Amino acid sequence: MNLRIFWLLLVIGLNSNWAFSQEKVTLSGIISDLNSNETLIGVNILFPELNSGAITNEYGFYSITLPKGTYKIIISYLGFEEISETINLNEDLTRDFSLEESVESLNEVVIKKNVERLNIRKPQMSLNTLTSSTIKQIPVVLGEADVIRAITLLPGVTNAGEGASGFNVRGGAADQNLILLDEATIFNSSHLFGLFSVFNPDAIKDLKLYKGGIPARYGGRVSSVLDIYQKEGNSNKFHMNGGIGLISSRLLAEGPINKGKGSFLLGGRATYAHLFLPLFDIENKAYFYDLNTKISYKLNQNNNVYVSGYFGRDVFSFNDSFKNTYGNSVFNLRWNHLFSNKLFSNLSLIYSDYYYGLNLEFVGFNWDSGIRNFNLKYDFKHYLSEKIKIQYGLNSIYYKFNPGDIKPTGEDSGINADKLIDKFALENAIYLDVEHKLSNKLMASYGLRYSSFLRLGQDELNTYQNNEAVLYNQELQIYEKAEPIGTETYKRSDIIKSFGALEPRVALAYELNNNTSIKASYNRLNQYLHLLSNTSSPTPLDIWTPSGKYIKPQILDQVAIGYFKNLKDHMYSLEAETFYKKIQNRIDYIDGADLIANNAIEQVILNGKARAYGLEILFRKNEGRFKGWIAYTLSKSEQQTPGRTSEEPGINNGEWYSTAYDKTHDISFTGSYDLNRRWRFNANFVFQSGQPVTYPNAQYEYNGINVPNYGQRNEYRLPSYNRLDFSATYVPKPEKIKGWQSEWVFGIYNVYNRRNASSISFRENVDSGANEAVKLSIFGIVPSISYNFKF
Repeated sequence: MNLRIFWLLLVIGLNSNWAFSQEKVTLSGIISDLNSNETLIGVNILFPELNSGAITNEYGFYSITLPKGTYKIIISYLGFEEISETINLNEDLTRDFSLEESVESLNEVVIKKNVERLNIRKPQMSLNTLTSSTIKQIPVVLGEADVIRAITLLPGVTNAGEGASGFNVRGGAADQNLILLDEATIFNSSHLFGLFSVFNPDAIKDLKLYKGGIPARYGGRVSSVLDIYQKEGNSNKFHMNGGIGLISSRLLAEGPINKGKGSFLLGGRATYAHLFLPLFDIENKAYFYDLNTKISYKLNQNNNVYVSGYFGRDVFSFNDSFKNTYGNSVFNLRWNHLFSNKLFSNLSLIYSDYYYGLNLEFVGFNWDSGIRNFNLKYDFKHYLSEKIKIQYGLNSIYYKFNPGDIKPTGEDSGINADKLIDKFALENAIYLDVEHKLSNKLMASYGLRYSSFLRLGQDELNTYQNNEAVLYNQELQIYEKAEPIGTETYKRSDIIKSFGALEPRVALAYELNNNTSIKASYNRLNQYLHLLSNTSSPTPLDIWTPSGKYIKPQILDQVAIGYFKNLKDHMYSLEAETFYKKIQNRIDYIDGADLIANNAIEQVILNGKARAYGLEILFRKNEGRFKGWIAYTLSKSEQQTPGRTSEEPGINNGEWYSTAYDKTHDISFTGSYDLNRRWRFNANFVFQSGQPVTYPNAQYEYNGINVPNYGQRNEYRLPSYNRLDFSATYVPKPEKIKGWQSEWVFGIYNVYNRRNASSISFRENVDSGANEAVKLSIFGIVPSISYNFKF
């Protein structure tokens, strides 16, 4: 985007606001739930006579500037009673509103669904929003509602299969997703190697997934942003809810602190299937537990403080000789301040830590690794006029990377203590976002972000001839590690390498009529962190590493264009988008790369590039006894690593090849049907093209050993994946609205027991001596039952 045009539009907008500000007044305030005092996100504030309106932000705040006068105001939020009244605006006015739940909101299926509805006018595109109630309806394995599995039913989002961690967005890798919980970074989003996600649906207030058109306030990842906010808690009365399943349970408590002023929220989950294993003489263990907490307090009309946190751990052990522990810990202290009725601010101090620990008692050593960061953010939202809103802010993140620390478990251990060299970095950013109503038909969102990354000093860094850490052996025709010619030592305050980049963003929405619009967007993002993994799905042992002297930051350019339509007064909606994105400096690995406990990871890395393009279609039914959506994605995701010189072949002879997360076709359906107030039925169906894999295409014998010869990378594919799930929810006393309320959820995962291939390996048959392929399947049919309650 031309920077002169960007600043010109901004100056015009500011001047127009100044010219007319004396004739107008501002209405602002907070909108909350009458029963819980929980602030509400995405509430519509409408002035029909002016054809104007606003929506509440992440903290329930709204602000709108209008000409002086007396107008009808409508406050609407699905699942709540509508407020309609006449308001006299002769001067600036602060007015809070409390919405009361409507009768139909007693059925959790329809609570607060309007936040998921398509907004024709807003320029934001490639955005999906889900509520906690929607997530809870989707049938999943073992009966536990799951955020990550829910978003994989949306167009453009897949995962690497059953039992796989993370998710992939528009052909991007799992490490290219920025995952935020109350603004804190989550580095591993999965429990039990992908069977569960780390997000407790009971504690979730709002979830947004940005696949493109990413606002300038976000940065640091090149594929997507998953932004999740926790509930604030009920500041009027004590409330509890939870659930008991076959292998896991959860409980959440919330209540007031100084009634009407503050609140607390405390939620926990745990699995307990491992407690029954000793009954079967099985000493193995595999379980997780996590804790969500939040305290909110209103100091006065203009100041609110929030303290939130998350702690989770996974434990896997085998006969006390092997123990694996890993998980996330995050903490956030936030201060909301209202400088005026037009200027809202949020200051956050955030701590995030991902830990991985491994104890091998039979070998005699402990292994610890992880990544830790401290983040200071200060964000402002300025409601300049009814036509222009701007957001701006800055943030600074300090990183400490622990690649690995090996310690012997006792004096008789044969392992020597070894510490891989810690790495440090500082990532800074400043941004400006503008939302501009250019005309009654045309809306624009444009912004600019400047990011910088400083690779700070470390104890020791290898140096290489011609700065090449990887060499190509012409005789053997393979890539090899280069031998260091020396080392450099730095102080912590030294800067080994620095990067800086401008990241323009722009999105447009043109309203064809009240129910139809076309939208387009472009964004550039930089990613300075890399997950070292040569598997199709991240594992807890994978290590994060920063850009630096030998590893360049990834740079994304993405364009998208879409057609959006609401049908029959929002009962149905249609979204169709096509996208193209390219990524520079996507890392690849030489054949035989060893990533574990590697103190010189630059010796196995090559810089390449990636691209992805496709078509996404989402058709939703938003109202009625039957609700749901159908999503289809047609896409291609490829990577290329050419040789650095004409004498080098690169990877796959420098040709484009499919990434491990390329899925040509991805079809999903999810739906719910309300038979009556007691029974609700839900189902989802998934079909995906098989993921690319690399198979051996020949073998040869060397010194009596059969050695496989592998073909081109990701030349083959696993069989296609498909699955049907079903669940039924029974509410014994639907008329009960106070006291103990409960429901039973019966589910069947993989109804027709398809044995989908998680992987295919090759081995020699012990009887015939012939080679044979062996398919590994994680799940067949899995029934479940859970009991949910609240009081």
